[in-house]
Amino acid sequence: MSYTPLDIPPTGERPFTDYSRWRLRVSNDGRHTWDYLETDEEVQAWPQQDLDKYWLGLPLDAPVLPPAQDALAAARNGFTFYKRLQAEDGHWPGEYGGPMFLLPGLVIGSYVTGMGFTLPERLEMIRYLLNHANEDGGWGIHIEGHSTVFGTALNYCVVRILGLSAEHPAAVKARATLHILGGAAGAPAWGKFWLSVLNVYDWEGCNPVPPELWLLPDITPFHPHKWWIHTRAVYLPMGYLYGIRFKMEENDLIRSLREEIYPQNYYAIDWPAQRNYIATADLYAPHTMVLDLINNILGVYEQCTFPPLRRAALKKSYDLIVKEDENTGYQTLGPVSKMMNLIVRALVDGPESEAYKLHREMRQDFMWVGAEGMMMCGTNGSQLWDIGFITQALVESGLAHEEENRESLVRALQWLDQCQIQQNPKHPIYRHPTKGAWPFSTRTQGYTVSDCTGEGLKAVMYIQNHVPSAPKLVSERRLCDAVDILLEMQNSSGGYASYELIRGPAWLEKLNPAEVFGNIMIEYSYPECTTSVITALAIFKKHNPTYRVSDINVIMKKALRYLHEAQQPEGGWVGSWGICFTYATQFALESLSLVGETYENSAAVRRACDFLIGKQRADGGWGESYRSCEVSKWVEHEQSQVVQTSWATMALMYANYPHPEPIERAVRLVMSRQQPDGSWAQEAIEGVFNKNVAISYPNFKFSFTIWMLGRAHQYLAELKNKGAKQPKQCK
Repeated sequence: MSYTPLDIPPTGERPFTDYSRWRLRVSNDGRHTWDYLETDEEVQAWPQQDLDKYWLGLPLDAPVLPPAQDALAAARNGFTFYKRLQAEDGHWPGEYGGPMFLLPGLVIGSYVTGMGFTLPERLEMIRYLLNHANEDGGWGIHIEGHSTVFGTALNYCVVRILGLSAEHPAAVKARATLHILGGAAGAPAWGKFWLSVLNVYDWEGCNPVPPELWLLPDITPFHPHKWWIHTRAVYLPMGYLYGIRFKMEENDLIRSLREEIYPQNYYAIDWPAQRNYIATADLYAPHTMVLDLINNILGVYEQCTFPPLRRAALKKSYDLIVKEDENTGYQTLGPVSKMMNLIVRALVDGPESEAYKLHREMRQDFMWVGAEGMMMCGTNGSQLWDIGFITQALVESGLAHEEENRESLVRALQWLDQCQIQQNPKHPIYRHPTKGAWPFSTRTQGYTVSDCTGEGLKAVMYIQNHVPSAPKLVSERRLCDAVDILLEMQNSSGGYASYELIRGPAWLEKLNPAEVFGNIMIEYSYPECTTSVITALAIFKKHNPTYRVSDINVIMKKALRYLHEAQQPEGGWVGSWGICFTYATQFALESLSLVGETYENSAAVRRACDFLIGKQRADGGWGESYRSCEVSKWVEHEQSQVVQTSWATMALMYANYPHPEPIERAVRLVMSRQQPDGSWAQEAIEGVFNKNVAISYPNFKFSFTIWMLGRAHQYLAELKNKGAKQPKQCK
């Protein structure tokens, strides 16, 4: 497959396609994909909706709302706007982009398997990359990160594959930056892998990824099934492709790229010497001596592999890849493994196979068009995660009791009902049970996630128990199924990990081969996951005081002990999935409040509140950089952020913080940034994973602002009724 070069204006004029022709197609199971309508007849038959226009950055017909006179009115205005973005099936779609190493997998994986893109898709992917190039022309590991070899080498290849000329000013600038960084040879392991698949880097320059690891006995301490679930999902097909040294056939573009992405002669490079060469701009998790030793041993093994053993390893790997595809409706766990699995299935099953066709169909679920172009998302969406927060926000703010919001909440409940996973995986090998769980995105994707199950359970209970005349769609038995799976997921520390129990020993982290990610080798207990479970169980127990009550009490006691131990000396909790202290501390103080720990009676809660108050800025807001996650220390953002301000304020209110003035200032800040139509503008990136990669949750600017404003209206009124006095001096 080859693409005709595209004539992209040097000025980077926007947009590249007619945005009035894009439509978001939504299915009842939460699946959402973008279509581009080619004819005027199609456009007329399928009118564009506010949901389409908003995410495309087009003007909406949203009316100017009456200016909010108080926090509750601001929350109401916010949801008046946000209701416009609710899909017909009840959920709130949205982008889940940000990492800049996902689109390369999509494009390279498609290119080497002959799976094409439409012209509008190609144009919008180029547009996205040009919009997110840094000032120096390069790309980082995520949209707010500094230029790296990982981001620049891969995305340079992507724009060239998609049809950008090597002489286009953006390509010239990116190439110059890549050469200044040392060239593509300095890419980290995942970059070296994709470049090898593309045949613009030599497999001899990669550290070994032997598929034989899957043949080890399951009890082996470093068997791959004991790795963190995303790591093993990626290294399974990576090992297969490394094992056969798959590479794209040479063509003119491949030969040209070999000349373009290196400052030296491609054919003179000493490839084995590049295995451990990682550019300074990229390196986050350096190799340990143990990993280097193992790589050296495996390097010797690769010179004399035993063919029958290699064939057995490839067969086992392929069998597991097929099972993963079938378990997830060909979504797989995430976008990186998705495209690697696609390559394996294309090689083994062929481009005419049902597997190839299903992978092509499901590929669309990861391709999101936004105002800046087409990206590849971090999963097939964040559907459950987003709907869980907005539904709780409406109940806790009181907006759920307003008649005009009932229909929206019932539709949300209908979506939550169908999203719950009601059976275990078809192929249970190396999989945690799923019956009763809620996933991060959709039921089809089908992975248990601890905090998503907690938030989904809370959302259902909130709607069914607090929304007037809401139907009881999710039975008591199914609520109990969710509780059962949560009770089974607690680690020995008392904390909760993300997808499953911790399986491997902590020393496995010394074998982290990725170089740019932290904490990827095993599951870890996380304050956010633990607190979502605590709050869900606490609320469940109020409505179901007899079901497994002794088990719940024991689990919660252990979880609370873990939570106290995880608190930092300064008072906050380090977040691993959101940025960072404001995020995790909000979750922690919510869960502590539900077991009676507040500012008045808990030294831990008081310390957390004092920590947050000490970080409040002069404008009343909080602003924390994603770099906090990289170093586990508070790093200020250049500006206050409405989402982080909402998190911090929610934390104070959960804690029963007795002084109104900091909360009032925060409310004024968030209200001051609300637009006349009730919306808020997108600010800095909100999420993170693996310490070093930021990811977008743009729906947070609605759910948490509405939630905070509605609660603050009630909370400040309660403080006033109690005759609360402002402190003599506020930090």
